[in-house]
Amino acid sequence: MSIWMIGDLQGCCAPLESLLARPEIAGDADARFWFAGDLVNRGPASLATVRKVMSLGERAVAVLGNHDLHLLAVAAGLHKVGKSDTIQEVLDAPDAADILAWLRHRPLAHFQLGHLMVHAGVLPAWTAAQTLALAGEVEATLRGPLWRDFLAQMYGNQPAAWDDGLQGADRLRVIVNALTRMRFCAADGTMEFAAKANAKHAPDGFMPWFDVPGRATESVTVVFGHWSTLGLLERPGLLSLDTGCVWGGQLTAARLEDHKLVQVACQQYQVPG
Repeated sequence: MSIWMIGDLQGCCAPLESLLARPEIAGDADARFWFAGDLVNRGPASLATVRKVMSLGERAVAVLGNHDLHLLAVAAGLHKVGKSDTIQEVLDAPDAADILAWLRHRPLAHFQLGHLMVHAGVLPAWTAAQTLALAGEVEATLRGPLWRDFLAQMYGNQPAAWDDGLQGADRLRVIVNALTRMRFCAADGTMEFAAKANAKHAPDGFMPWFDVPGRATESVTVVFGHWSTLGLLERPGLLSLDTGCVWGGQLTAARLEDHKLVQVACQQYQVPG
């Protein structure tokens, strides 16, 4: 059984279909798939994309990304559909309730065979075990009766750093921001959210989260997406898979056991707004 780890889809169903049809992948009827989050938004087929991933059933693990959480917040009436959003078709779908319930029950972190997948990053002080435990706190809240209350308090950049003593909304917000939004942080773990450039253009006093010395997840391989300007990056203990599919780049899959890459070219979509 092979496990294929796949970068951000962002509503790009045609490239996903092409990727799954590649002989290296389609030839293995028992293959499993890990998706690095942001299944929806910006691309032309958010509804078809999320339905395709759902159709894979237990063969697929999809961690939540910031765009997936945004869809849930809009569905809960907490945010409006933005000019650049392509999620209205999901909200209008006859199976919208089933899709939203499915999304609410996705994890924020997944660990297996020495590989830890998150959407954006892991704070340098967190071990893999702690990351899973903290992700579990958010997951339990999203799956519970107060999920709308949580989403109403999820947005914001503060607190910007982790503290074991954090409680309530502040605690959950830091966890969500690290796992679904972070690109750069300081050596002390303070996160920065404005910069979206590649790793060579870190803001003063900050660095890519994975370059912080002594990172506690160095003993495992962290697999993530979210950072299209970073692109494909593979080095010991690290695998970045967002290769800008929605921006006319590629959709990338990496096989877990040997990190063999399979990529398909993507057309440049006209993102609304």
